[in-house]
Amino acid sequence: MTSVAEAARRVLDAADPVRKVKAARHAARAWRLGELDHAFDVEMPDSPARPLTPELLPPNRMPKRGKGGSARGRLALLHALAHIEFVAIDLAFDIVGRFGAGYPRAFVDDWFSVGADEAMHFALLDRRLKALGSGYGALPAHAGLWEAASATANDAVARLAVVPMALEARGLDVTPATVARFMAAGDETSARILQRIYTDEIRHVRFGTKWFEASCRERDLSPAAHWQSLIAAQFSGVVKGPFNDSARDSAGLTREYYGAIA
Repeated sequence: MTSVAEAARRVLDAADPVRKVKAARHAARAWRLGELDHAFDVEMPDSPARPLTPELLPPNRMPKRGKGGSARGRLALLHALAHIEFVAIDLAFDIVGRFGAGYPRAFVDDWFSVGADEAMHFALLDRRLKALGSGYGALPAHAGLWEAASATANDAVARLAVVPMALEARGLDVTPATVARFMAAGDETSARILQRIYTDEIRHVRFGTKWFEASCRERDLSPAAHWQSLIAAQFSGVVKGPFNDSARDSAGLTREYYGAIA
């Protein structure tokens, strides 16, 4: 029987996008069917495998893409979102393979399901890019998305604080306006994909909040105060509004967490 960690490692080691999506779906399905041993006998890599394209650039070298006001801008935005979802596949499986031994089986349930979601999101966006005459890899992409994983590679609680509760939570704030712009431009197909991603991401942030709070209870820590200290120490970005308070509340990420440091 293949272990949970081995299945996760296979996802991280897959450079080709099609192979990575297939590996993610296979791992999630195998876990649901009871075909994976709840064991953590394989180490996770420092960095996941990456395809030859897209070219990965530092933030200060990324071309400006605007807010999707033009057809070209919307294409660039869809490509950027596809890259975020591609990296998110690895983030979901890495958190299980790296930290799963310290949590109950339900931790694998949640994050393997997130990994399958992210694989589906990437596939939808890549298919849409191809329908528009492009595809994943056609444009440069942000090289820094894995930095949050590297910075929190030795701390499960910090990983939960930074990735789902800060980075993914920011997606809840900005996606509704992006959906509205695509709808206004007449691109209802892309808008529906983004709306689907938005709905799923609320659940992903909820999983992050749930496991973060469980970890804090075990350590007798105040969740909001500890989250704020971890963000100050580990998060390279800025927590800033405007916030989608209703979506964040639905995910359990109340203003008690972010209001004081925004």
